[in-house]
Amino acid sequence: MEYRQLGASGLKVPVLSFGTGTFGGGTEFFKAWGTTQVDEATRMVDHCLDAGLTLFDTADVYSKGLSEEILGQALAGRRDKALISTKATFRMGDGPNDYGSSRFRLIKSCEDSLRRLKTDYIDLYYMHGFDGNTPVEETLSALNDLVQSGKIRYIGCSNFSGWHLMKSLSVSERYGWSRYVAHQAYYSLLSREFEWELMPLGLDQKVGTVVWSPLSAGRLGGKYRRNNPAPTDSRIAQGGGEGPVIPEDYWFGIVDVLDELAAETGKTVAQVALNWLLQRPTVSSLVIGARTEEQLVENLGAVGWSLSPEQVAHLDAASDKYPIYPYWHQRKNPDLNPLPV
Repeated sequence: MEYRQLGASGLKVPVLSFGTGTFGGGTEFFKAWGTTQVDEATRMVDHCLDAGLTLFDTADVYSKGLSEEILGQALAGRRDKALISTKATFRMGDGPNDYGSSRFRLIKSCEDSLRRLKTDYIDLYYMHGFDGNTPVEETLSALNDLVQSGKIRYIGCSNFSGWHLMKSLSVSERYGWSRYVAHQAYYSLLSREFEWELMPLGLDQKVGTVVWSPLSAGRLGGKYRRNNPAPTDSRIAQGGGEGPVIPEDYWFGIVDVLDELAAETGKTVAQVALNWLLQRPTVSSLVIGARTEEQLVENLGAVGWSLSPEQVAHLDAASDKYPIYPYWHQRKNPDLNPLPV
């Protein structure tokens, strides 16, 4: 397993991390992701650790805390061999303070996650989304206090806009507080908008990218072909997919190229799609999910080899999207804007 530096921090993380949103299935939405229980979760953790995958990703909102509970049980007796990332911000109850990134909410959320995970500390704590109702200073001050107390090692954000992240980094710098070292973002061959603003920001500010849904909710997992409806047991068919509607011509044009390169390399479609992401700027780790042990083993095969520059360029061309303003204007001036736009 390859390890990479996480942003401007001293922490090294595996290029693949395991997403445990499939653990539990405690709500209708998350049942479409998976219903993995403790015994199977423990076997999956075994596979990951044997392969050198040591970073496990969860969130308080995943099955209303059940994912954290199952992960904590699956890691029992070997917490020291793993890195754990979890998240807060989204609604966890009906009360007026049961969502958001206020000091009140974050301190309670952190304590609740520690209890569910059966651990004394969280290695990487994400704000799951930007809270526009709470001053950035309040959020970052609370997070810095949690870092100083030893309950959190590093902080990250997820699903932020460029200005959300840049303002947060500026506030941290102004007060000497802990800064976001990672941005967990939606990015794949089917969804390259991340490259327009957030990737250049990450390069400039040394914020590592941890990619969620690198296979676009399974669309790039090898099951889908032209005129082939989604299997009834798939995440998309059961309503567990996220993101905008993707035109089929664009989607299956990329799958055609993935099929071609899979045949050339002797790898699977999913492995090729993941390997392309591992060669993108700022990417520190890909959060891979799996509803079965077989899927997990397949995804672990995305490392230990590399697509050729020509193969990467082939996928770049097939998945290119004409950007919105001002990025299309910047693209016309590559001498001034050498970063991906």
